[in-house]
Amino acid sequence: MNEIFERVKRASRKLALISDDTKNRILCAVSDAIGVNKDEILAANAKDLSAMDKSNPLYDRLLLTEQRLQGIASDIKHVATLPTPLGHITKERTLENGLYLRRVSVPFGVIGVIYEARPNVSFDVFSLCFKSGNACILKGGKDADNSNRAIVTLIRKILEQNGVNPDVVALLPATHEATAEMLNAVGYVDLCIPRGGKKLISFVRDNAKVPVIETGAGVVDTYFDEYGDIEKGKAIVFNAKTRRVSVCNALDCLIIHRSRLQDLAELCAPMAEKNVVIYADELSHQALEGRYPYLEKADADTFGTEWMDYKLALKTVNSIDEALEHINRYGSGHSESIITENEDNALRFQKEVDAACVYVNAPTSFTDGAQFGMGAEIGISTQKLGARGPMALEEMTTYKWLINGNGQTRNN
Repeated sequence: MNEIFERVKRASRKLALISDDTKNRILCAVSDAIGVNKDEILAANAKDLSAMDKSNPLYDRLLLTEQRLQGIASDIKHVATLPTPLGHITKERTLENGLYLRRVSVPFGVIGVIYEARPNVSFDVFSLCFKSGNACILKGGKDADNSNRAIVTLIRKILEQNGVNPDVVALLPATHEATAEMLNAVGYVDLCIPRGGKKLISFVRDNAKVPVIETGAGVVDTYFDEYGDIEKGKAIVFNAKTRRVSVCNALDCLIIHRSRLQDLAELCAPMAEKNVVIYADELSHQALEGRYPYLEKADADTFGTEWMDYKLALKTVNSIDEALEHINRYGSGHSESIITENEDNALRFQKEVDAACVYVNAPTSFTDGAQFGMGAEIGISTQKLGARGPMALEEMTTYKWLINGNGQTRNN
């Protein structure tokens, strides 16, 4: 692996010499190549899909379609239209001794990304890293290996055709040994970003010797307040839960104020169309019994679960205080939402909830770099140090100080 790491590190140093116009032209070429080569990509993806049970929640994440490829290509072109995140002067001053100081945004260098059955991540990571002047080392899961290899082969071909060293992107073998090598690649990998479930993220955090930015596992809640609007609530809950159940911004737990239990059946009714199984606590179970077809009783493991499936936890609370306590106990710091017409409760919720993204009267399904107008995203960071929330171009930069002098020396 060190040979791969060395080639990528060497190639990363030359990225600083490539103009933003050239980067944008190459990104557009990659975008166009997706359409031209869609049959090869979809054939590789079909091999991966054939080895996975369709009932597996990861199947939807793994699936590429012509429509999804069109969306990926559009996102890459959008990244090409965004202003460069490099060279921004974030601080500057001239000292009394005449030294001129500037703090300027620069790339990290080499970014390693470890991810599971999501081949779209290969395109997303490359486009954001390349635009922000970073080389990238990709470590995908075995479930998506054929797809990832087809994608990276295509990207490297376009880079070579445009006179850029293709080693600015590399794909490691889909093995546990390769993961361990990346996590220990001190001096080669400047930053590692895990993108996947809680187990993967915990493993990376606990074993990495290189710097890590954590991305969410998303245990996501929505609180239907005593002042919630039922029509807004139905649309928001349905969208947050069922738009795509396998993604990290999907709703996992609906919290409802006790005074609104009479509206619970109406609130949940749209989800029955998608056969969503609700695991309800005692009070909400009583309110839904005989009025909702897919109903189970909650147990000790219900709350704090990231379902990635057509399943939902349901919790009854007596006050907004209890709702906040539940979220702060079981949430993962990813995305939380309140449905309310009470401005004081909305403001309090956004102030007190400790999460990267906090919504009022909107579904958590909007937690996405593209939806935030950032282009594609590398992931949703749930930590507090460094990047937080959707990570796109700006989050792929660090800074350095540039100091210009004219012969000044420091006193002893």
